[in-house]
Amino acid sequence: MEKVDLKKRLPDYFAVSANEFSLVRLPPCHYLMVDGEGDPNTSPDYEQAIELLYGASYTLKFLSKKEGLLDYVVPPLEGLWWADDVQTFEAGDKSSWKWTMMIMVPPQVPESLVVKSLEDFHIKKPGAPISRIRYESLNEGLVVQILHVGPYDAEGPTLARLHEEFMPDNSLTFNGKHHEVYLGDVRRTAPERLKTILRQPVAAARSRT
Repeated sequence: MEKVDLKKRLPDYFAVSANEFSLVRLPPCHYLMVDGEGDPNTSPDYEQAIELLYGASYTLKFLSKKEGLLDYVVPPLEGLWWADDVQTFEAGDKSSWKWTMMIMVPPQVPESLVVKSLEDFHIKKPGAPISRIRYESLNEGLVVQILHVGPYDAEGPTLARLHEEFMPDNSLTFNGKHHEVYLGDVRRTAPERLKTILRQPVAAARSRT
């Protein structure tokens, strides 16, 4: 059975330039998601969310292969981030952030198998709060994105250019939550070599009359 790698199958989603902003339209995708809030560097809630997502995602992967449906590489971790004031992202005030961490589910995997995998995961980890995990579709449509290379805390200037220059210059407005795709493993990669896709759903701004 061929092992599918969505990073290669979905180039618009995962293969992003680090040199300039790109404007693309993405298809709807399905994910395992866990919600939370607070500083991801210090929040036990965040650490638990990541453990749940990887545990559930690998359980689903192995079940899919066992059932003869699909063998695949578990996709990268992703996150939706938001706050009452969008400038907190640029300022780095992480204590006020809210987030949805998520891992993509391949389109070939049916919801029924996702449900079965969560049941299996619960049997293996009876003490884990499985109820925090949800399976949901996300349809962001038109997005602006760029690849950031370096520490997460150094994203601010790029986001400022996106929000204050690229979007106004192209008559675009916010149309969804700030989205990040983590292509590097923070546990094994030096901060200056981390690769993160910065993504913002957008829509055409209404002209003033």
